[in-house]
Amino acid sequence: MRSTRLAAMTLAAVLLTSALGSTPIHAQQAPPDSAATRRERTVDSLATAVRALQARLDSILGARARPDSGGTDELAALRAAASLASSDSSTGTRPQQTARLGANAMNPEISATGDIRMHARSPGAQTNSFETREFEFGFQSALDPFSTAKIFISAEDGQLSIEEGYAFFTALPAHIRLDVGQFRQTVGEVNRWHLHALNTGDYPLVVRRFAGDEGLAAPGISAYAPLPFSAGGGAYELTVQSTVGSNGVLEAGGGNRPSVNAQLAGFWQLTRSTYAQVTASGLYGTNPDTGLTTTLSVLGARFTWRPPSEALSREFTIRGELWSLHRKFDLAGPAFDDRTRLGGFADATWKLNRQWIAGLRGDYVESADPGVNGHEWAVTPTLTFWPSEFVFVRGQYERARLLGNVSTDRLSLQLVFAMGPHKHELF
Repeated sequence: MRSTRLAAMTLAAVLLTSALGSTPIHAQQAPPDSAATRRERTVDSLATAVRALQARLDSILGARARPDSGGTDELAALRAAASLASSDSSTGTRPQQTARLGANAMNPEISATGDIRMHARSPGAQTNSFETREFEFGFQSALDPFSTAKIFISAEDGQLSIEEGYAFFTALPAHIRLDVGQFRQTVGEVNRWHLHALNTGDYPLVVRRFAGDEGLAAPGISAYAPLPFSAGGGAYELTVQSTVGSNGVLEAGGGNRPSVNAQLAGFWQLTRSTYAQVTASGLYGTNPDTGLTTTLSVLGARFTWRPPSEALSREFTIRGELWSLHRKFDLAGPAFDDRTRLGGFADATWKLNRQWIAGLRGDYVESADPGVNGHEWAVTPTLTFWPSEFVFVRGQYERARLLGNVSTDRLSLQLVFAMGPHKHELF
């Protein structure tokens, strides 16, 4: 304790000596605004600060010197020091203390997203030109240090449905992550994304025609693991999933027999600003009611340029996927052919600055219906404005050629807003 007091007094003496040593002594009084007067004021301020420090040190040492019958003198000294350190030396007041959350700390994190749209179409009457496409409510919580739960409820067309609801576990050997519940399946890249997180207002045509308007989602179990090798300087991961096979297109909406899909993904950091990703996915499902066997293969690739110093305002991404669908019906009749159908899309997005993003997507898909030999295509340019991280507004034009050589044009305006801690989450 004596050494601490001695150190404080030595520090004060050094400060005063330094200040006085740098101040010349004049025989006559200096003018009020001279440099000497300003130096004297500085010395006075330093002396006041030293006295305040000495008083605080005396208080701390006095608190340590007082005996504590409970044997917690060190704890009391620490509390006294913390109280003095957090107090305001000019007013003697303490800052407001944050209230304890209590039972609210056990509540899940809640987020909500709204997706509202306006359309103008040609040809045809202007019906359903204004729609609340979807409201999504997300609940997330860490159940314990080893598991987390996520639930996403979708309100669409006056109906509530579980878009996703699963728990995942991370404290498993070999860095395996295990998901159990209902989730969007890992087939390609964009199928995993929620509708409001897409670069355009809808899923690509190939996703809608081969997997349904909402894409692939089903209850089941999923295992993900990073692979322990880095061939070609890349990083690799494997996802294997087994779900209920009830998709209206892939399993003809029946059977509910297990469907299996897997995806191998590779990532390469080409430079500090560019990276590439390649994915290969496959799905197999059956429907015993119709003797249907389905095989789906998806090959995807993405290239992104994003300079680290301008990551928030500059980015260019090219993405594409090729889908191959083979459905075989074990039924007689010329209408049930088992020809392989192809489809795919390519899109590009360019972040012009922090608020504006321009995009363009091209779609092509052959009809998935047995016995129908035709194809569809669409071109969709977009322009998205982010006034803040909570809201974006997107203008979109779609020129499409549907089955039967029917041409359509659609102009859309989309407003998406988000509330809560998990804003505009991809999934």
